[in-house]
Amino acid sequence: MCYRRGVGEVGLREMRQHASELVRRAQAGEQVTITVAGRPAAVLGPVNSRAWRQWTEIAGIFTTATDPDWEQDRGLLDDAVCDPWASR
Repeated sequence: MCYRRGVGEVGLREMRQHASELVRRAQAGEQVTITVAGRPAAVLGPVNSRAWRQWTEIAGIFTTATDPDWEQDRGLLDDAVCDPWASR
């Protein structure tokens, strides 16, 4: 490969020729910018971490204090349920 490891930028032709290696690098956490005619065109990188979390990771969210004005603010809301995108 004619690019240096760690540079993080690869031409489109090189990306086609070395796709497997670039995907492995992305899986390892590296982001690689794909260029077309020398200009950045896309970024290849790792997917986001899983969306599901263990209860122990988020339990603290449910033990924090709530907004003291919540009850008052809730009273200001209209209880009618409607489709905001419906034609009027």
